Amino acid sequence: MRGIFAIVFLVLVCMSCGSKTTVSDAWPYGVKYEIFVLSFADADGDGKGDLKGLTQKLDYVESLGVNGIWLMPVMPSPSYHKYDVSDYKNIHPDYGTLEDFKTFTTEAHKRGIHVIIDLVLNHTATNHPWFEQAMADKNSPYRDYFVWAKKDSIRDQISKKKVTVDSDNIRQWHEVNGDSTAEHYYGFFSSHMPDLNFDNHSVRDEMVGVARFWIEEMNVDGFRFDAARHLYPSDRAYDCHQFWAWYREQLVKIKPDIYMVGEVYSTDRNEVSPFAKGMPALFNFDLGSRIIATLNTGKDSLELIENYVEQIDFFKSSNPEFIDAPILTNHDQNRIMSQLGNDPGKARVAASILLTLTGAPYVYYGEELGMRGTKPDEFIREPFLWGDEKITAHWMTPKFNLADSVADVKTQSDNTKSLLQHYRNLIQYRNSSKPLTFGSIAALPGLPSSIVGFKRTFDSATELVIHNISADRVTIKLGPDVSAFRKVGFASGEEVILNENELTLSAYATIILTQ
Repeated sequence: MRGIFAIVFLVLVCMSCGSKTTVSDAWPYGVKYEIFVLSFADADGDGKGDLKGLTQKLDYVESLGVNGIWLMPVMPSPSYHKYDVSDYKNIHPDYGTLEDFKTFTTEAHKRGIHVIIDLVLNHTATNHPWFEQAMADKNSPYRDYFVWAKKDSIRDQISKKKVTVDSDNIRQWHEVNGDSTAEHYYGFFSSHMPDLNFDNHSVRDEMVGVARFWIEEMNVDGFRFDAARHLYPSDRAYDCHQFWAWYREQLVKIKPDIYMVGEVYSTDRNEVSPFAKGMPALFNFDLGSRIIATLNTGKDSLELIENYVEQIDFFKSSNPEFIDAPILTNHDQNRIMSQLGNDPGKARVAASILLTLTGAPYVYYGEELGMRGTKPDEFIREPFLWGDEKITAHWMTPKFNLADSVADVKTQSDNTKSLLQHYRNLIQYRNSSKPLTFGSIAALPGLPSSIVGFKRTFDSATELVIHNISADRVTIKLGPDVSAFRKVGFASGEEVILNENELTLSAYATIILTQ
């Protein structure tokens, strides 16, 4: 009878997950949500997502239980993705106005949602006034805002450079107006993205002023820093680390609780760790890759949690206040559902793993619906599926996310077993749990390879998290060290049975046990 009782109790627990949370406002902890405004919600009917549309859909974002939104770039730019900025203190006209942004931040804050914006310090657009003046006049003070070199001095560097994990560009020095004999300018990512010269203190001061504008005038709570490791060439990594430590000092003077999360696109922890001194939150690309590889084999051969614990400890050696930013994927990677072979079971347990880890996990818009997509980049940034043509963006013709391939918000909201409801339930449970929100993590030893299990502990409270990462029903023995965990806090899956010292989980099921 105890097994039957457990199943009924699990259903009741999951149904109660929508109750008011207790620690979801524990900034900077809590789950964050990444949004590409162009694809999210279109309020004015021009086919392009905008800030008014986003503001109208804040109730949906709130329903997820997240306490922060990260917006991909919203500043004026000549490109659709807007990672080449032409005005650091304005809003792209497709998205609206500065007043629209203020309204958005006000409404987000009313809902306990913090606002993080993408800030691209590494480079500008070629039509930024600084670069235009630098090109027009070698004596302009803006000339030294960028990096220049005569052809003879960089002849060996003009040839193809190595492709990196975050750039497929093969040239870093670029001709001026097609003149191959003149000076070249440095642009790591593209000739359309000239790099700024951070050896110039005027550039540094400009970027402190940019941050001050968005903090004081636009009321943002933090920044995501694009291409953080490329502000200097790779052979000047130390200078890059020092810049970010200095920049954080300046921003903390403006806003003591400013949130800074960096994109250091690498799976090498030795390369990533030094950046934690200046940015106490970093996206965990290595973890995302390991989760995907683990789920695609159905076996924890990579020792997922053991490796993760070592990684977090390593980062905290650089900064004791480090807060990890786990992700499955983001706007630069093939979507998680596509990487998992469009398997809904794998997608469900991937979410379960992500949302039970430490730090402040990030969800890429549409992951909660099971949206699909593979590169080129436009197809991993397709319009969000509302199930309402009046608000759905149509700036592009989607290839992967169509009515017959992915269920929209309206459909999934009406289905208690949908992936969307799973995200909502688990995030709400996380918000109500201090161990899951704030706690440390330790792997559970002696589990079969088809199980990923760990403890989350905060003060004297501990929760036991167990995920079945396989396509098979699994029964495991619970050892004496976990015998005190007899209460079911959360569960998902077709079948979850807890007996005296035995736990049965259906394929891709999750259970959280408390004392």
